[in-house]
Order: sequence, then C-alpha cells, then structure tokens
Amino acid sequence: MKDPTVLRRDFLASLVVFLVALPLCVGVAVASGVPAELGLVTGIVGGLLVGALPGSALQVSGPAAGLTVLVYEAVREFGLGALGAIVLVSGLLQLVLGALRFGRYFRAISVAVVQGMLAGIGLVLVLGQVYAMADTAQPSGGPAKLAGLPRLAGSVLSGGPPLTAFLVGAATVAVLVVWPRLPARARVVPGQLVAVALATGAVAVLGLPVARVEVRGLLESVQPPGLGDFGDLAGVAAIGTVLAFTLIASAESLFSAAAVDRMHDGPRTDYDKELLAQGVGNTVCGALGALPMTAVIVRSAANVQAGARTRLSRVLHGLWLLLFAALLPAAIGVIPLAALAGVLVHAGCKLIPVRELVPLWREHRGEAVILAVTAVAILVTNLFEGVILGLLLAVCKTAWETSHLHVEVRELTGGRMVAAISGNATFLRLPKILGELEALPRDRPIELDLSELRHLDHACRVALENWALRHNGAGTEPVRFLSPPSGRPVGQPAEPARPAPVRNT
Repeated sequence: MKDPTVLRRDFLASLVVFLVALPLCVGVAVASGVPAELGLVTGIVGGLLVGALPGSALQVSGPAAGLTVLVYEAVREFGLGALGAIVLVSGLLQLVLGALRFGRYFRAISVAVVQGMLAGIGLVLVLGQVYAMADTAQPSGGPAKLAGLPRLAGSVLSGGPPLTAFLVGAATVAVLVVWPRLPARARVVPGQLVAVALATGAVAVLGLPVARVEVRGLLESVQPPGLGDFGDLAGVAAIGTVLAFTLIASAESLFSAAAVDRMHDGPRTDYDKELLAQGVGNTVCGALGALPMTAVIVRSAANVQAGARTRLSRVLHGLWLLLFAALLPAAIGVIPLAALAGVLVHAGCKLIPVRELVPLWREHRGEAVILAVTAVAILVTNLFEGVILGLLLAVCKTAWETSHLHVEVRELTGGRMVAAISGNATFLRLPKILGELEALPRDRPIELDLSELRHLDHACRVALENWALRHNGAGTEPVRFLSPPSGRPVGQPAEPARPAPVRNT
C-alpha cells in the first residue's frame, strides 16, 4: 500500500496537470483543423492508458503543439478520416521500433537538428495562429503565411471583428507572459487556464463578436478509420507523412523523457519501454480517429514541479479529462478561438531557442547553421523534408570533422623524399591529399608513408594508386609505399617497402 503522503502529492499533481492539459488539448485540436473533442480524446488515452504503462514514470503524454503543423497539413491533404489511419500505422511502427530496441538510438539524433525542428515548428505555428487570433483563415504553407502578413495587418488595423478577436488573443498572450513573474502564491493555478478563463469571461461579459469553439460531442467526434482510409496510405506522400509522424513523435517523446529525468531523482526512463508505450497510445488514438500523441514537456514539467512521485498522477489527470469531456462538454463551446490561438502563439514562441542561438554561434557555429537551416527548411517546405535536410547536414558535418588528416613531407639522404599521411583519409579530404602530392617534385624518388593512417577508404586508395602511376610515368623512380595501399588493414606494422603496382596503359 502506498504512503498516504505520496498519494496526496500525486492527487494534487494530477489536478495541476489536468488544468494545464485542458486548454492545450483543445487548442492543439482546433489549430490542427479537427474537432476540439479529439484533442481531449488523445489526452485521455495518454493519461489512462499510456500513463499506466512502464517507461518514464513522470512524463505526461497527450496532443503536442509540435505536431500541430504536420497534423494540419495531413488533414488538409488526406482528409480527417485518413488521419486515424495515419496515426494508427505510426503507432504500429513505434511498437515495432520499440520491440527491436530502437528506443535508445533516438538519443543519437543531433541536438541541433531537434532544436531546429522545434524552432521550425514554432515558426510555422506562430505564423498560422496569428491568423487565428484575428479569426481569419490562414494560407497554406510557410511562404504564403509570410506573404499574407501585410494583408492580415491591414485587416486588423481597419477595425471591426478582426481587431476585436486579435485584441482578445493578444491579451491572452500578455497574461501568459506576465504570469510567471507573479508571486508564487498567485501562480497556484496554471497560467494557460487563467489566460483562457479571463478571455472567455471578458468575451461573455462584453458580448464581443468573436468566434468560439464548435462543440460536436465526445462520442460524435470519435470516428474510427475505415478500410478505404487505409487504402489512401498507398501513395508516396502518405507514406512520407506516416514516417514523419513516427520519427518526430518518437524523437520528441524520448527527448522529453531525457529532459524529465534531469528534473527529478526518481527512476530513470527505459527508452525502449517508453517507445512501446507511445506506440500503444498512438495505435489506440488512431483506432479512435483522434490526434497523435507524444510526451509533452510542458505537462511533464508541471507534473514534476507539482510534486508527483509515481505514475498515478498522470493516470488521474486522464480521468479528470474524461470526466470533464463527459460531464461539461458545453463548457468548451464558450471558449474564444482567439484565446486558444494566443495560447499556441505563446507555446510556439517558446519552441524557438532565441536565447541559445548567440552562445551556440560563438561556441559551435556548425551546429548553429544546422539549427537555422533545419528551421528555415521546415518553414519553406514541410516538416519531414526539413528534418531530413537537417539530419543530412549533421551527418555531413560529422563526416567532415572526423576526417582530419595531416600530410608531412620530409627530405632524406640521397635526394629521396617521404610524404607521411596520418589521420583519416576519406574522399572528403581527397583535394587536400592530391594537392599536397601533386606539388612534390617529379624528378625525385618518393616514398609514401601510410602507416599512421587510422582509416583509408576506397576512393583515397584508388586515388593514391593512380597518382603513383602518373608519377612513375614521368620517368622517375617508382613511388614506394611504406604501407601498401591494398591487402592488409591500415594500422598494422608496415611491410618492407616495395614499388607501386605498374599497369599497362
């Protein structure tokens, strides 16, 4: 039986997480272009089901602002019915990855790529929700959103309903910015709930003409995907969307787990089990036609800071969401859309690591470039292509940095010369190697010392052989290798010197 003190702390923490999750679940659903109730469904599954599974004891799962852009584009391109099929297949892929113990490998993703991904999502989220703050339909695609900002500004400044809605959203953002600076006693209630409640009350009292959340009912909103929806996933675009859901949701969840582990001294996360838990959750969410889920750092941090000790707190938060959706569905219908947009604009801004950019540029410029390119690529193209580009850049940067080598030329007695190459000889360094060798005199015997190489790839091996043949063809003594370019692995003791192979031309 659990300690009563632990039970009390978990109970109180669950209420705090519930109050944080409620406006975010609704806001993420509305911003994703789906019924508001589907956000609550995902939050309920994340609490009652995933919350009871092993993996990370204290992090909380639910609909994430980080997937809003991807979900919105998927619904726009494939339809709401196909969303459930996409999420279900993504969940099954997560189960496969978890069963194959791939969870730990997600931690090998470059931090710069992850930060760039979050920054790109934040930029697209802010640009889209600025339109929602003015009760105006947002254009499709990042470039179109940027191009439409002057027209949006003109619409807001002209007055009328767009200005009224924008002021409601701006006031919501202002409350969220000011709330953390208030005394601790005033911050007992989460800022997101306070901001939405104040905006809802002001709109109701003043009778402001702003759009409100459309209520359909919990059961009416749950529509499992049909067989035809799974047939729509055969296209290349749909497969890319499934892979994007799988990889991004998995990476975000496991990076969140690593962050949560640093916040407490309790049990550490089992990454493979956490990936399995996320797969179970997304499979069920897909079967219900709901939003995809990830572990969410905002709710998880609130859970830890509220004093939670076990997974009971996150299970109870799912129960409170279920009771709210079942007993008070009409309460959702009085929330202004502009207020929810303000919450997401604030969340999107927090995804952009503005404070870290300058220190990162000073210390690791390559990482800063990867971050910026990933973010801009997501804004200009889409989430999947932007992340792939960021990963490719990170791999290229790592390959370049690890292929360091040094070429040292020494003169010996008798007019002989030795060119000693040390380090990692890869195709990336071929210009440097060949430049150094081709600058050597053609009328003197040369020995090429490869014994200090840690790695010699095929491209460099062939290039060195060809250089030796060209040098030999100039009429000098044959190039001699102190370590042969083929045969034994690089790093073994050098064999006696011998001429480079001569080929008939």
